[in-house]
Amino acid sequence: MTIASSSPPTRRPRAREDGGDGRLAAVFIAPALLGFLVFLLWPTLRGIYLSFTRFNLLTPAKWVGLDNYDRMVHDPIFWSSLKVTVEYVLINIGIQTVTALAVAVLLQRLTQSALLRGIVLTPYLMSNVVAGIVWLWILDTQLGIGNEIIGGLGFDHIPFLADKTWAIPTIALINVWRHVGYTALLLFAGLQAIPGDMYEAAKVDGASEWRMFWRITMPLLRPVLAVVLIMTVIGSFQVFDTVAVTTAGGPANATNVLQYYIYGSAFGRFQFGYASAMSVALLLVLSAITFLQYRLTRAGQTDLG
Repeated sequence: MTIASSSPPTRRPRAREDGGDGRLAAVFIAPALLGFLVFLLWPTLRGIYLSFTRFNLLTPAKWVGLDNYDRMVHDPIFWSSLKVTVEYVLINIGIQTVTALAVAVLLQRLTQSALLRGIVLTPYLMSNVVAGIVWLWILDTQLGIGNEIIGGLGFDHIPFLADKTWAIPTIALINVWRHVGYTALLLFAGLQAIPGDMYEAAKVDGASEWRMFWRITMPLLRPVLAVVLIMTVIGSFQVFDTVAVTTAGGPANATNVLQYYIYGSAFGRFQFGYASAMSVALLLVLSAITFLQYRLTRAGQTDLG
């Protein structure tokens, strides 16, 4: 009787050790991490330190404790700049969000043409400086084509960027024009994640477009909309270049937003310590607003099963 010899078990190739994957991941992460440390973390820590000093580039930084923050609390221009910035943010975010949401829904419900999405995004491809200069020419009181059209319709020319009442709303609308397409495409991407069979079932039940918008679109779009709001609010509080090329903070500080005041204090009056203190204050304000937005909008949760 022959006993069949059992063959030795086949050896499987050893899986790559975790250490190799970790080293490969570190290689890919290193450039972004280096940029984060050099261009974000270090300037932030340096700015926090300078906020407690008196520093003008010509002499070594001198520690003054909370003097800069005390000055900031009693500085009427700082509070005026903060008020102007909040006014700009409310106008910009309100109009931009509603318009972008409407454009995104129309793109999703009526057409999904890539060409149309490209046209919607076109203003965003222009820099803020170029957009500001173009609209400065268009809205010029004497020679601007915009005011020429207004005059042709029988109305008086409007000093959009030279009047205290019109200046901030005009700057807000310029930035709405530039950013609304990008915001709309972010919301459009969120709408694409909503299952289409929900709309089909709602149509079968006789739901109108308006009812489907409030009962399906808005609840399921909420996480994306919350993130978009957080991003746009942070960006709006940092408005600078449009103001710099159109009004330079005027007339009579009517558009002297906080970022422009910080810039003027640092590079116009060389008060880097005081400018750093205002920057830290802005950082704290944005952190608090972001935290509240995240909690109130439940950005980390979704109604999709």
